[in-house]
Amino acid sequence: MAMIQVNFFSKSMRREVTFSALLPVDAPVIPGQADPGANREPLKSLYLLNGYSGSNTDWISYTRIRELSDRYRIAVFMPAGENHFYVDDEDKGDLHGEYVGQELVEFTRSLFPLSTKREDTYIGGLSMGGYGAIRNGLKYAEHFGKIIALSSAILPYKIANAEPGYSDGVANYQYFKRVFGDLDQLTGSDKDPEALVMRLKEANTSIPDIYMACGTEDFLLDVNQRFRDFLHQENVSLTYIESAGVHNWDFWNDYIVLALEWAGEDNKPAE
Repeated sequence: MAMIQVNFFSKSMRREVTFSALLPVDAPVIPGQADPGANREPLKSLYLLNGYSGSNTDWISYTRIRELSDRYRIAVFMPAGENHFYVDDEDKGDLHGEYVGQELVEFTRSLFPLSTKREDTYIGGLSMGGYGAIRNGLKYAEHFGKIIALSSAILPYKIANAEPGYSDGVANYQYFKRVFGDLDQLTGSDKDPEALVMRLKEANTSIPDIYMACGTEDFLLDVNQRFRDFLHQENVSLTYIESAGVHNWDFWNDYIVLALEWAGEDNKPAE
């Protein structure tokens, strides 16, 4: 298992950025057994997003993702979300959505032995990163075959048309306006997951399969249920799970395992 930190100049962000990478390209040769590196196909890939106040090392620090990357032979790329919900800040020139949804995919494919097939390319995340995975998995649906969204902070449901003085206990009106722009224009924009689904349907474009999980004691359960109901109404392929749990790493560690099992019948552990 190769674990790498990569720094490169991002045109979308107009500066140098950092991401962590897990590459299951090396393995010990055991006497009497076949070389595990012989005749291998290009790697599947997962672009895995951190939550609010987190960093590009969170998934490695707090979950089994390194083991799972090796077990399922999936390359995992973890950019930093920088508390920006993986959406574009055109005024500042920080195009976080374009970076994770397009540029990072293209850059990593040029650098590592990855499959370029849509069905082999996934995007996922937790909380803020769950929203980022949904938003960018839909906006850049030509790249992603599957979306994994855990305890997703689908905040457009809560902050659309919010007024000065609004606060959800984590951030306030000024922050949300800075990140999402004019909150009166949020519904129907490309930061609105429902609007993105409808655009794909109107264009007769394939919608990625979606996996969602949320704890029954999670403070974001209501927005996850609301998006679930919308997806069911629109007949979008969805696997949705609720189980006992709160907004913490115990829940996400368990469900990233189940999500990778869901990701495809061909994602079986290497023998």
